Amino acid sequence: MIVARPKLTIWDRLYLPRLLRGLWLTLKHIPRRALTVAYPEVKPTLHGATYRGVPTLVCDPDGRVKCVACQLCEFVCPPKAIRIVPRARAAAAPDASVEKEPEEFTIDMLRCIYCGLCEEACPEEAIFLRNDFAVTGYERGQLVFDKRRLLELGGVRPESVWKWKHK
Repeated sequence: MIVARPKLTIWDRLYLPRLLRGLWLTLKHIPRRALTVAYPEVKPTLHGATYRGVPTLVCDPDGRVKCVACQLCEFVCPPKAIRIVPRARAAAAPDASVEKEPEEFTIDMLRCIYCGLCEEACPEEAIFLRNDFAVTGYERGQLVFDKRRLLELGGVRPESVWKWKHK
C-alpha cells in the first residue's frame, strides 16, 4: 500500500504558524491553578479506595500475632514478595489450640505491587493495608520488612475474628 504525502503549503513549510500556535496554547494554560504539590510540607489527599497502601501485620488486643501461618497470602501474592516460615506453637502456651505461628514473616516492599490480594486472602484478618505511601530506605535491605517491623507498622487492631477463647 502506497500512501501519498500531502503537498505542504508555504505556511506549513515555514513552521511559524505551528510555533505560534504552540506558544498560544502555553500562554492559555498559564493562569490555571498549579497541579504541583510541595510534597514534604503538603501531604497529598488519598482518594479512598483508589490507593491501597502498605501491607502490615497486626496483633489482637491481648498482644498476640493474629497470623496463624496458613501461607495463603504467600501463595496468592503475584510477585512473590511475601515469605513465611511456619512453626508449631509451644504446647504450654495459652493459645496452643492454634496449630501454627510464623517464625519468620518477611515482605519485600521492592517487589510488592500493592495489589491488596494478601489482605483479601487472609482468613484471620492478620494483614491490613496501611494508608502510607512514603516507604523509603537508603539500602535495599531496609525495604525488606521482617515480622518485627511489620508488627510495628500494623499495631493493634480490635478483633472481629476470634480464634482464641474470648475472656
